[in-house]
Amino acid sequence: MRLCRFDDDRIGLVQGDQVSDVSAALELLEPRRWPAPPGDALIARLDAVLERARLLAREAPRRPLAAVRLKAPVANPSKIVNAPINYQAHIDEAKRDPGIAHGREIKTIADWGLFLKSSSSLIGAGEPIRLRFPGRRNDHEVELAVVIGREANRVPRADALSYVCGYSIGLDMTLRGPELPSFRKSIDTYSVLGPWLVTRDELPDPAALELWLSVNGEPRQRSNTRRMVYDVPRLIEYASSFYTLYPGDLIFSGTPEGVGPVKPGDEIRAGIEGIGELVVRVAPEYAG
Repeated sequence: MRLCRFDDDRIGLVQGDQVSDVSAALELLEPRRWPAPPGDALIARLDAVLERARLLAREAPRRPLAAVRLKAPVANPSKIVNAPINYQAHIDEAKRDPGIAHGREIKTIADWGLFLKSSSSLIGAGEPIRLRFPGRRNDHEVELAVVIGREANRVPRADALSYVCGYSIGLDMTLRGPELPSFRKSIDTYSVLGPWLVTRDELPDPAALELWLSVNGEPRQRSNTRRMVYDVPRLIEYASSFYTLYPGDLIFSGTPEGVGPVKPGDEIRAGIEGIGELVVRVAPEYAG
């Protein structure tokens, strides 16, 4: 199934170019009192919500996808986990391009580990990316985004995919510079997720998916997830060996070669096999 969040936080099931409004399924979510448990309430009860949504979809009003404003399909991740330099070809281009490396020694993901992005950086496809710092380079990075479905701690690789509830397309926007990645990549709107969540049953094996990105129709990135240095099960094992993952937590699994700058007014199209295509605009002016 393909579940989206749209307009004023409504949820819908995507079928072709139509979306069925099944927001009544949100009634299954229990009211949360302070202090709320970590994690996204919808993802924590996703199976029950989807079961109700299937029933509602039979009579639900439908709208063209082109007529709704898509938001991030996960509203409240407790963290966005990112995998740096997780494709060898991207490691190679980073070593060649001082605009990417910015004086750092490019090693391996095993040397660098993972890093976290602020959840306040998260937007959906229907919201504009608002670039900052016009005197610096802002790059696109397409990534397979993994959505964690249940609490995970010290997960063995063999069981890792059972903790996944679905997948989406992630766009890790990157301000180049000397600061640590978790700082300069956590700018508002610099984590794009969408256009919807595809449930794990529709994409049982994330190990060989084509992914691509273009800017204003110009092809920039194209690769396959089989070229990851750490595949999805290894990333879940690795992340959960350091901290607990909660329902709705996101793992942006790294970007292939071809990263490059964008500017205000650009249109970015990012696609992943089995998920679809995310189309997002860069705002016409720099923020602030």
